[in-house]
This record gives sequence, structure tokens and C-alpha cells, in this order.
Amino acid sequence: MSRSLARIGAALAAGLLALTAAAGPAASAPDPAPDQAQTPTAADHRVLAFYQTIYETGSDGVRRYVDPKPLLGSVTDVNVGAIHLNADASLTVNDIPADHAELGVMWDDLATMQDQGVTVSAFLGGAAPGTYRYLREDFDRFYPVLRDFLRTYGLDGVDLDIEETFSLADTVHLIDALRADFGPDFIVTLTPVATDMAGRTSFSGGFSYAELERQAGDRIDWYNTQFYCGWGDLRTTTVYDQILANGFTPDRVVAGTVTNPGNCSGYVDWPTFDATVGSLVAAHPDFGGVFGWEYFNSVGYDGGGRASWFSHVRDVVGGR
Repeated sequence: MSRSLARIGAALAAGLLALTAAAGPAASAPDPAPDQAQTPTAADHRVLAFYQTIYETGSDGVRRYVDPKPLLGSVTDVNVGAIHLNADASLTVNDIPADHAELGVMWDDLATMQDQGVTVSAFLGGAAPGTYRYLREDFDRFYPVLRDFLRTYGLDGVDLDIEETFSLADTVHLIDALRADFGPDFIVTLTPVATDMAGRTSFSGGFSYAELERQAGDRIDWYNTQFYCGWGDLRTTTVYDQILANGFTPDRVVAGTVTNPGNCSGYVDWPTFDATVGSLVAAHPDFGGVFGWEYFNSVGYDGGGRASWFSHVRDVVGGR
């Protein structure tokens, strides 16, 4: 059955799931994509796109949909969002209700990509505050909203982008709830800043990520690590090396960079990127891979379109 049909069936079943929730966590989970191995091999470096801007306004003032399907053949994973929990216990995708008609084409396109082996996860939180505060203050009210959303849209995983206060205990609690509801094949990742992973700062929640790895690493698939916005960059391997020195192995660390200098500080040009990432791939056969934030305004490689940013990264890392 296609992902599109599965998603429709999941929506119809949502009411039944709610009725059975009292009996305990659901044992079923969305069908895993074929490349959900927790530890990549030498040829399995991830190429991940953050897909946040779903509609863009051109210089002509016309608002147009940003089609993710050109990424097929280049990426292993897409993280869609930002997903926000709101004070009234509603859930939005970039301030739009998830079931809004204008997002229908996006859900269909992402389902098509899932059918072709791309893992699609929701990224939760980000720079806009509130989501993790609500989970911290009233987990029993807000967590089911997230859980039901993930089920309804047949997502393969969730990426926890914590950029507000959220303790180590809160984080482990959330991870354990996701594992109980979705099982071991569901993808659970986090997106801390690189200097947090190196043990030098505590921006992404306020806790030690090395300690999180010790306590819950067996329930976390990998870390999408932000090497930008002043929290490290990919001009050299220095900060990545510091992360490894802090106890992480290369397969656990996907190195993230901005795809456009307008997105944040830390953008690196192609020759620099190629040299840094090429050296990481050569030094670490189990290197976790690269993510780009974000897709819609990516500076293409050699004059190509935005998807060529990711196809070039695939060539550099030797992706799946």
C-alpha cells in the first residue's frame, strides 16, 4: 500500500486510536524506510534536507509552493517543520494547521518520497519558543497532540530541535514516550548546536548532551548537529573533532551547515566545504553525513538549482 493511502487510513483510524489509548501505548508504528539503520556503513553517509519554507514569495510578488520532489535521488532524509505546539493544545506547521488545505500537496509529495525510500521526519520546536515549555509544564495534555499528529501523517520519525529550557530528565521522558508509542524502528533524533555536543556550551535545552548520550543513547538514532549561527562551522574539522573527543562516535554526528549565507553565519563556500567534509569522510568511514538548512534557498552547485546543493553533497560524502 502506498504511503498516501496509508496516511489516509491513519487519519480515519485516529478516533479508534484515541478510544484505545487508555489500554496502553500503541504497539504499531509507521513502516520504516529501507535505510533506517542506526549505524551507517562506509557507503551510508546521510544527506538530509531541512524543509521549512513550504511556500515562497518570488520577486514578482507571487507566492509559490516549494516542491520537495527534486530532492529525490540526492537525499536520504527530509525533516519537515517547524512543528509547534501552542498554548491551546493545537499543533501547527509554521503557524499553519497541519490539516490546512494548502499543505495537502506537501503531504502528498512527502508520501511519494517515502514510497521511494526517503525517510521523512517532523522537526519539533526550533527558534520559536513554547513547544518544550508546554511539554515540560503539562506533558499529559500536550504530548498526545504530537503523538496523534505523527500517526495521522505517517511520519517516519521526529527530530527534537530544543532551543529553550528543557531539562535532561524532560528530554529522556519525551524520548521514552516516543519509543513506547512508536517502537524501535521509528527515528528519534535531536538537533543540538555543535558547541553543545563538544561540551563547551549548553544552549540546546540547558543540559549536557554527553550525559544524554550516556543515559539514552540507545534510544536516539543520531544527532543533527548545527555547525552555524556562531556555534561552530565547517571551515575546518576542529569542532567536529572536539565532539568526538567529548565521547561521541562519527556515526552519531550528522554535520549541519547553512545552504545560503543569508540564513545564518557560518556559511562555507564549496571549495572549503569539499575539503572539510572530504577529510571527515576519509578519516571516518562511519561519518554520519551532512544536513543542509534549508532547502528552499539553497545556493546551487556550479550554477544549478537549489536541489543541486544536496546532489553535490551526496557526491562529496558518497551517500546512499
